[in-house]
Amino acid sequence: MGHGRQETVATSLPAAVSEAVGASLAPVDAELDRRYPGDPGTRQPVHTVYVPGDAFTAGTVRSWGDQALAALDEHAPEAAALAAVLELPRDLAEDVYARVRAKLAREPVEDLRVDFEDGYGVRPDAEEDEAAARAARLIAEAHARGTATPCAGIRMKCMEAAVRDRGIRTLDVFLTGLTAAGPLPGGLLLTLPKVTYPQQVTAMVRLLEAFEQAHGLTPGRLGFEIQIETSQAILATDGTATVARMIQAAEGRATGLHYGTFDYSACLGVSAAHQASDHPAADHAKAVMQVAAAGTGVRVCDGSTNVLPVGPTEQVHDAWRLHYRLTRRALARAYYQGWDMHPGHLPTRYAAVYAFYREGFARAAERLARYAHRRAGDVMDEPATAKALSGHLLRGLDCGALDTEEVTGATGLTRAHLEAFAAPRPSGLMAS
Repeated sequence: MGHGRQETVATSLPAAVSEAVGASLAPVDAELDRRYPGDPGTRQPVHTVYVPGDAFTAGTVRSWGDQALAALDEHAPEAAALAAVLELPRDLAEDVYARVRAKLAREPVEDLRVDFEDGYGVRPDAEEDEAAARAARLIAEAHARGTATPCAGIRMKCMEAAVRDRGIRTLDVFLTGLTAAGPLPGGLLLTLPKVTYPQQVTAMVRLLEAFEQAHGLTPGRLGFEIQIETSQAILATDGTATVARMIQAAEGRATGLHYGTFDYSACLGVSAAHQASDHPAADHAKAVMQVAAAGTGVRVCDGSTNVLPVGPTEQVHDAWRLHYRLTRRALARAYYQGWDMHPGHLPTRYAAVYAFYREGFARAAERLARYAHRRAGDVMDEPATAKALSGHLLRGLDCGALDTEEVTGATGLTRAHLEAFAAPRPSGLMAS
């Protein structure tokens, strides 16, 4: 409804002024689009499971799921038992427990990394060649059967002089074998560990370019994760944030920044008893990683715990409580992915993830529905908040914490609507 009077609109600046401003900022506009394309909008796994190259078999993933289910059967055979250990809210316990068991039976591992670095060690060249070729064959066969994990790949040795040639050869053997089996699978992830200088990232880019050219692949088809395990990766000698320079050195190929809990802690002199993902040194490193990655499309992954849920029930429960707490802590800090090093970690990984998304579901759905349908409420949400709310729901859907029907029923929105809110700007840039 108008105010009864039409205001006179007057301007003072000629059009040429605005055109000049636009021309002067055109390079900045291009730079923003190039450096900050926004989140890719693809599914992010909730974890990465590391399996040594010599231990990886066709049955590894199913074995991890079976071992995780057996751990539940032995140490928390019903929902009330797990709820008591983890202090799950009573109204969530049954649903979370059922979803965890279903996940372990259906898709126990979301992201598999066959490890040829610390978890594998130094082996004779012929042995590592064979293991890398076997990893390629098994991953290709899993994709052909439809049993592959959503994401999978290898962690090679780093770019330091002592192991550089071996790492390059392992990468070559693996990718060559995978390419020979057919088109490269979706969800292929490669991890470059112990990165200290941006030049090592550039070297990885040149390697992948050479492989793409050799096999006629689309330029940029191969991306990789950068593992942050040294102090120099966070702060360079000139005081700059090295990790930000690493993202740029990747030339658009960086897919993730993975925090290495124990290597990084040791690099700073943290004693073994205090090396953990919630140590202040870890919080600082991950905060720098998070800010450096924001808007670039590169995702941040938390580290692991080395406290394994093995032994008598009391000991398993203690390890579960620790892992659950660390996972929930990471989720609250927007680290939506972490490492899992043992099958016994899977129950608490999924319990933490499912409880997190289900606890926030009703409120997030209500707020997003009000925003989408222009209804008044007790919170004045903005596009940036709608982006966060839809992101919460999408992540919950992807991991199995939420169901499509309940999300649509609570919000009146389809997945396409959620994705539109999650990437509100046409260019894909972060909303301001």
